Amino acid sequence: MEKFSAYRDAGTGIQPFLTPVPSNAPPMALQILQPLIYAFAVLRCVMASIVLAEHAILQTIALVLSPVPPVYRTVAWLFTAVHCRMLLALAGYGWIQVEMVTKKKTRGSQLQEKWSPKAGDVIVSNWCSWAEILWLAFRFNPVFVLPVAPTPQSGESDASTATGRRTGTGSAAIHKSSNMQRTAITGFHHVSLFKILSLLGKTPSTFGLPLEGARSLESIRKSADRPIVVFPECTTSNGRGLLRFAEVFDSSITVPVKGFNVFIMCGRFDSPTHWQPSPTCSIPSSIPIPLPQPLVHILTIPFEPSRLTIRLLAPSESPSTGTFLESDVLAAGGTKATLSEACAILISQLGKLKRTGQGWEEKTSFLSFYYSKR
Repeated sequence: MEKFSAYRDAGTGIQPFLTPVPSNAPPMALQILQPLIYAFAVLRCVMASIVLAEHAILQTIALVLSPVPPVYRTVAWLFTAVHCRMLLALAGYGWIQVEMVTKKKTRGSQLQEKWSPKAGDVIVSNWCSWAEILWLAFRFNPVFVLPVAPTPQSGESDASTATGRRTGTGSAAIHKSSNMQRTAITGFHHVSLFKILSLLGKTPSTFGLPLEGARSLESIRKSADRPIVVFPECTTSNGRGLLRFAEVFDSSITVPVKGFNVFIMCGRFDSPTHWQPSPTCSIPSSIPIPLPQPLVHILTIPFEPSRLTIRLLAPSESPSTGTFLESDVLAAGGTKATLSEACAILISQLGKLKRTGQGWEEKTSFLSFYYSKR
């Protein structure tokens, strides 16, 4: 939409915040079947609500096993795996394609490598929807963390140094109102699966989590009894590009990483159609009750959402391998040899996504503008 052109990335032309929609008109058959689709959606929503309620009850009962941590973790993971897989199936993801990707040309290398994140290891991914969350939960039962930060302030850009599409002319005009100052992440909070599903689309300054008590990612990692999932974009995008990564890792961590393993993943969604709409959650639900996003999206998806492909980087090419060098980051166009920059480059290559200059700070400004126009 033209009124949101201020939030289109200047370098790539991508609008990373609006939900993707088909460009053509909906078919007549879809309009005829609308009553049946709504009835089916309500039925699926009721079933999903039952699954969530059952999960909450069984997880509460499992707490009696907490004095024996290994047994508790196994039982809790079993409940999580079963219920997350059921939710994915109800939402239309009966099968999710998973690809192990390597840049090496060695024959059979894809079959020989496996992902096996352990306690204290870090899984780094882009973030578009609830589907990746549920997939990660049932495959690895990880610790989910969310960043917190103060509200970002608007900044001014130097138009005299802008070139090409950044000059702000024609359809690529970029208004100064969309330029936000980079804001440092204060820290992280460990959140439950239900909590992170309820906060999709929001940003570190609007998650509603307190700044007080936030811990560094390294502190959480060292005490974790499971792998940790980190989303350096710090908020969801619409999947058309990669948001600017925040510096979520401790500055003392250099590449190659030592002391723990880093696993790189990317979720890619096919272009939406009227029959298979996008499940991306770049904009928070307007429902006042904090419902998990799968329930909200089940009501809007006719039968199944657009296809999701999970792409996993082969562990031998991870930033935690001894063969990964700082020069690899700089040679790939990185501006600095930090772990966040290395992850951004690898995820961009893994998912064949263009990196944008828009970050969670611009997303905060976008959401404020979006709701003011409704």
